[in-house]
Amino acid sequence: MTIAITDVVLRDAHQSLFATRLRLDDMLPIAAQLDDVGYGSLECWGGATFDACIRFLGEDPWVRLRELKKAMPKTPLQMLLRGQNLLGYRHYADDVVERFVERAVKNGMDVFRVFDAMNDPRNMKAALQAVRSHGAHAQGTLSYTTSPAHTLQTWLDLTEQLLETGVDSIAIKDMSGILTPVAAYDLVSEIKKRYDVRLHLHAHATTGMAEMALLKAIEAGVDGVDTAISSMSATYGHPATEALVATLAGTEHDTGLDILKLENIAAYFREVRKKYHAFEGQLKGYDSRILVAQVPGGMLTNLESQLKQQNAADKL
Repeated sequence: MTIAITDVVLRDAHQSLFATRLRLDDMLPIAAQLDDVGYGSLECWGGATFDACIRFLGEDPWVRLRELKKAMPKTPLQMLLRGQNLLGYRHYADDVVERFVERAVKNGMDVFRVFDAMNDPRNMKAALQAVRSHGAHAQGTLSYTTSPAHTLQTWLDLTEQLLETGVDSIAIKDMSGILTPVAAYDLVSEIKKRYDVRLHLHAHATTGMAEMALLKAIEAGVDGVDTAISSMSATYGHPATEALVATLAGTEHDTGLDILKLENIAAYFREVRKKYHAFEGQLKGYDSRILVAQVPGGMLTNLESQLKQQNAADKL
């Protein structure tokens, strides 16, 4: 089975590596090459990008979406949506959720990964139903964590509740990088054994386990995974796209992606990233403290940036 690759370079990669500061002007020159790769989808909107566009970059996030869709017409565009919170920091009424989704689809969004920080399916229901009603792909999310209360059965129950709500696929979202390879294999195996649903895995590289978790999930039958182009990968971010493509080449899970095309994209972002040095996180390599703290990769550089602004970086 061919594995679908979602590259997160235009959203979660820069949110995790340099506080969501990547500008549209640095996305558009490489958009045609990204569109030509053959990704299953490209994550480019949602999460903290909506806030960052307005608060820090002086950009209109809706213009960003329209321009990216115009520049990448062949590849499905994907976003991260906080369920009933949309892209804000409080709950919104159902009619606001429905209208937001309708406008997002109208402006070019194809795939909505809908999550709730508390894993409460009631907080995802309105958004998921709105996505499907407007003909887009609704992906329900298991926001993975570990605790005495979070057993394998917890995730199976949530999967069943999301399927009852109505989804096109399920994502296992390991935003902190704490999903062990064995747990990844067991979770994917059990979900695929019980339910006929397309399954996707998102994992952060923060603790050093993500690449192994992705490979074990692929062995267990996962349908797609998230990666980031190599020059925008690792540390607080994600496993490198090229490494996984090379790992699976010539196997039954071959992605079919061209390493040479990917290298040209990596070279571009290698140079672009230098512009954002001031916002880079301090992590070099891996951080095993996250196995205990469980802080999401997409939060860490934003937290560091805010602490620096308050001359409190030592408090991290």
